[in-house]
Amino acid sequence: MRRFLKKKTVWLTAAAVILIGCISIGPAMAYFTTYTKAAGSQTISLGSSTTIRETFSNWTKHITIDNTGENPCYVRVKVIAGSQFTINYTDSTGNWYDGGDGYWYCKQIVPVGGSTAQLDAKITVPDSMKTEFNVVVVQECTGVLYDANGNPYADWTQKIDTTTGISGEGAGE
Repeated sequence: MRRFLKKKTVWLTAAAVILIGCISIGPAMAYFTTYTKAAGSQTISLGSSTTIRETFSNWTKHITIDNTGENPCYVRVKVIAGSQFTINYTDSTGNWYDGGDGYWYCKQIVPVGGSTAQLDAKITVPDSMKTEFNVVVVQECTGVLYDANGNPYADWTQKIDTTTGISGEGAGE
């Protein structure tokens, strides 16, 4: 009889283990089937794209910006040189203005495939320093936004935040 009880206990234990195993298979299968793989790719455009064209003559940088993106945009330009140099900007077309923040802004919307008018940045260099040195031209672009009345404007405070989307003054309008 003892042997029978021992076998019964072993069989009950085995049945309980099998039952528990069967009960846990469903959630385990659900876990393993919630993940999938994807193949292929899709190009994502995060905004406007521009290319800078610059030439140099008579201590003057001649700057033009080309819109190479898929959307119209606004552009701005800043020329950076050492503090011992003076930079004077000139624009014969009246399409550029000084933003007071070190940038020169193009008044016109630059259409897709279009270019800005030329902006000249004359660099005044002391005679004692007329050797090789670097002058960096920085250009930025931002997409054209429209207010409630349909008027276009640029929001230079916009930033792309990959966790929440686009943030800035005109985001979500």
